[in-house]
Amino acid sequence: MSEKIYCIAMFKAKPGKEEALFKILQSLEPNTLREDGCLQYIVTRKIENEFASGNSFSLVFNEVWANRAAFEAHCQRQEILEFFQQQCVDATGLVEAHNVCVYSDQPHHYDAPIL
Repeated sequence: MSEKIYCIAMFKAKPGKEEALFKILQSLEPNTLREDGCLQYIVTRKIENEFASGNSFSLVFNEVWANRAAFEAHCQRQEILEFFQQQCVDATGLVEAHNVCVYSDQPHHYDAPIL
């Protein structure tokens, strides 16, 4: 069974700051893509489409990690910690709101004994 971790990290920029925030998020890609266990790490921008009208923040990282340890190591890198502190926590940051969630493709009770 796969041990992959899928992360969706969404960001809502403060008014008038979306382009600047997008560039900062893009700057995180090169070093992250070099990390052991990083399978995909790309920042995307929400576009309008009649077949996808759901609600979301406008900037989203789509991440795939080989396993939980690789994802957790990424989250503890200095560059990532500094980004969250400077852009999401500090009052002068460009992020108005953010939401980071992780997912697994493993079904519940996989390999559970049959009773």
